[in-house]
Amino acid sequence: MVKVGINGFGRIGRIVVRNALENQNIEVVAINDPFINLEYMVYMFKYDSVHRRFEGDVHTKDGKLYINGKAITVFAERDPADIKWGAVGAEYIVESTGVFTTIDNTGAAKAVGKVIPTLNGKLTGLSFRVPTLDVSVVDLVVRLEKATTYDAIKEALKAAAESVELKGIIAYTEDAVVSTDFVGHPASSIFDASAGIMLNERFVKLIAWYDNEWGYSKRVCDLLVHAAKEDKKAGL
Repeated sequence: MVKVGINGFGRIGRIVVRNALENQNIEVVAINDPFINLEYMVYMFKYDSVHRRFEGDVHTKDGKLYINGKAITVFAERDPADIKWGAVGAEYIVESTGVFTTIDNTGAAKAVGKVIPTLNGKLTGLSFRVPTLDVSVVDLVVRLEKATTYDAIKEALKAAAESVELKGIIAYTEDAVVSTDFVGHPASSIFDASAGIMLNERFVKLIAWYDNEWGYSKRVCDLLVHAAKEDKKAGL
């Protein structure tokens, strides 16, 4: 069981907690937010205009937040470094305030090059700010080294979505979908097979959707469990 603290109880912090509740390997033991009192924490966790009402039990008692019967210690420190997280059992802390973001943080396209070095310098991108509550789309235009067909691309992505390594991270659909159909989807990328265009045998446009709140928070929880396992192997 990985015991986790959440720094910041805004949208991402709350959705990470919701995802953590669905993961039997994670227990949230502490939350820090200097701007939200306990009663308002209860209200915001219970009601969400995008991800709908939380159906479990959430209430306060003796200065703690209780979710589904489990007590969570609540702090109100502006500087999370002042908190003795270990005193309440927190082994890993999720930073979800955005306060520590700097102008040096890289964009998603550049980040891919850092994670997958073979793509470094081969990928660029931009984002459009549109007035939607949730869900984002990736419009990927690719010039291929080898000729292929759109059916072959679809088969490869469908196989990836069903593989042991990527099942639940990548998903595949041939349905006539719109963005709101992916609210609350746990995958990080849902390939929309019917939306792509094969311009020629070496040039293709691919479309994929993702819930930038829920899907991201799901991966945060996956990362917590993975980090704990690796640390245990290393004897940390």
